Amino acid sequence: MSPVRVGTFLPLAQPAAAQLGTALARAAEEGVDHVSVGDHVSFFVGAGSDGLITATSLLSLQPNLPVYVALYLLPLRHPVTVARQLASIAELAPGRLTFGVGIGGEDRHEIEVCGVDPRTRGRRMDECLQILRALACGEPVTFDGELFSLRDALILPAPSPAIPLVVGGRSEAAVRRAGRLGDGWLGIWVSPKRYATVVDQIREEAAGAGRDPSGFEHAMNVWCGFGATREAARERLAAAMQTVYQMPFEPFERYSPYGTPEEVADFLHPYVEAGCTRFNVIPCASDHEAAVAAVGELRRLLTDEPKPSHAHDCPSGDHARGPEAAGAGGSPDASLANLGAANHDDESLTYPAGPRGSFAGKASASSLPKRSAPLSARITRVARVSR
Repeated sequence: MSPVRVGTFLPLAQPAAAQLGTALARAAEEGVDHVSVGDHVSFFVGAGSDGLITATSLLSLQPNLPVYVALYLLPLRHPVTVARQLASIAELAPGRLTFGVGIGGEDRHEIEVCGVDPRTRGRRMDECLQILRALACGEPVTFDGELFSLRDALILPAPSPAIPLVVGGRSEAAVRRAGRLGDGWLGIWVSPKRYATVVDQIREEAAGAGRDPSGFEHAMNVWCGFGATREAARERLAAAMQTVYQMPFEPFERYSPYGTPEEVADFLHPYVEAGCTRFNVIPCASDHEAAVAAVGELRRLLTDEPKPSHAHDCPSGDHARGPEAAGAGGSPDASLANLGAANHDDESLTYPAGPRGSFAGKASASSLPKRSAPLSARITRVARVSR
């Protein structure tokens, strides 16, 4: 198994170049393995940022840290233009980009305004990945598919080394896609048991497609709350997630650890045993410095590396609950049954069903914090996670 690596989304409200430079330097000092970025075109209130443009800016501002795009809404773009972007980034920062992709679905309107029929996202993703992998070889590509048709498309120079294409998503279709067309899987909101099952499924899918999965790297996006007390950590985490997803925190709680870095590490160790080698942490703390310091300490705990002399002490708290014990009873993934399609490729239910912007579940709209563009931007522009 590959060594465990821990990265962070940068928790900045409205990042300017100077702020990003400082945050990146701090992340490097703390020993964080990579920084992570999300991607959205027009998420609910129009928020978002282009994941590849954001990745390019971070790669330019910091000469050493890799960037993990976790993840990019590939079906909303044309694969040839994306292939050119990837090739350009590979020239700028060879070997420093991991490209995670997903079909999205929390906001169907976002997909529609891009001129894409939401019902075609899975098929578009399959064709996009086939085209990207072919173009990455540096040879002319002719492709005749349902949604894309190319004649002698060519992108040079081909990325060297190759950019890993990691497939995200909770559906069975996404898992099959990761084995057939990806270089690993990017999970979210799954139990360690489910994670181990998916890793085995991907190995079988890859073997069935004549591919060698030994070099695959599997990752997970995970929201984490850090604070001086367990209550404070939970409060920050719950507020942030409720604002982003516009639904109660409780369904997410069993998959979203909070407490001290030690407690969060205890929560995540079962995922390492299940086959996860990369964590993209979405940290919620008192401020961005505390958040990055906590992620650095978390990384040291998961990799058993000594604490550097310059690192700050992280806040203490009560015990965080494990992924199998937290939340209400039932099967490990039951509380998020309405947040992802289990056996097909429509992950539109990752956002509550009903009219755009409405709420689902036991909580009413008045019981949740009102969504505001600045806080949405804080998450989506730099630290937004998508499926």
